[in-house]
Amino acid sequence: MLRPTISEIEAGRRRVAADELAGFARIYGVSISWLTAEKPEVPDPAIELAARELAKLKSEDFDKMLKLLRTLRNSKAAPK
Repeated sequence: MLRPTISEIEAGRRRVAADELAGFARIYGVSISWLTAEKPEVPDPAIELAARELAKLKSEDFDKMLKLLRTLRNSKAAPK
């Protein structure tokens, strides 16, 4: 999706199509209801703890952690 499109959506000058909304949810790893604020999600304490700990990392360590998480996610998605 192009930056101007995102800017138009954020400014309220463009509506988001259902498939775009689903794509955003997939990209950001959240539910559609969270994006639309229809139903607040109950925060997972483990996720909140992980976020607090990740925020304490140095930039280079944070980048390494993201790389590790991507590797884990990709290995999980690959057929065995």
